[in-house]
Amino acid sequence: MTDFGVSLLSGGLDSTIVTSYAAREVECLNAITFKYGQTHVKEIDCAKNITSTLKINHKVIDISFVQHLSWYSSLTNPDDFKTPTKRPKNEISKKIPITYVPLRNTIFLSLGAAALESEVLNAIENENINPSNISAKLFMAPNAIDYSGYPDCRPEFFASALNTINLGSKLSTEYDVTIEIVTPIIHKTKAEIIQMGMELNSPIELTWSCYDGGQDPCNDCDSCILRARGFHELGINDPSLSDSKNNVRKN
Repeated sequence: MTDFGVSLLSGGLDSTIVTSYAAREVECLNAITFKYGQTHVKEIDCAKNITSTLKINHKVIDISFVQHLSWYSSLTNPDDFKTPTKRPKNEISKKIPITYVPLRNTIFLSLGAAALESEVLNAIENENINPSNISAKLFMAPNAIDYSGYPDCRPEFFASALNTINLGSKLSTEYDVTIEIVTPIIHKTKAEIIQMGMELNSPIELTWSCYDGGQDPCNDCDSCILRARGFHELGINDPSLSDSKNNVRKN
């Protein structure tokens, strides 16, 4: 069996751990990072360092036009919309925040599946690999437990998307090779995700989760709050921070 995979890597904590998982699951893996007009590119630089450490192929794809389509978000249009900060932990996930980028995961999933299908079709049609000996897996890092309430992070979204992707693919309809969407952390808490990363020896210390692109995490946005809570629940320091900055988070 020849396993082909694409892992969507933002450079954040969750996608890095999922990419580390993917690297153990498939032999032919490509990581893809999208430059979609987000407010900062710090995560992209992190993604480059992460894939270098993991020794896997990596492509940064510029889809900056998405910024002008999915403009109703503080991540693509910070001049008009302010990222919420210091939201109480019990309020996070109750209401979809302005950090939601309209249909971002739908766009990313389609593009990632297209890249994966191209790789596999080339293997079948030009390298003469038997389709019955091929698997095709798209790895993504949505989470429906400790997250900010995004509708495109729910299991039901991915179940529907899986059906749509395969109905529209040559790979599935002609060669009977099903594109799998692998979401290994979708039902995990942030603490469980971090624990998984530690067991995989994932380069967590290289990741960036903050919605701000400053020198240090802001500690106030939803992403920082959820990340800090995960490490706190495990009783360990965040390896991406110095001891002094970990102490600041605890206080």
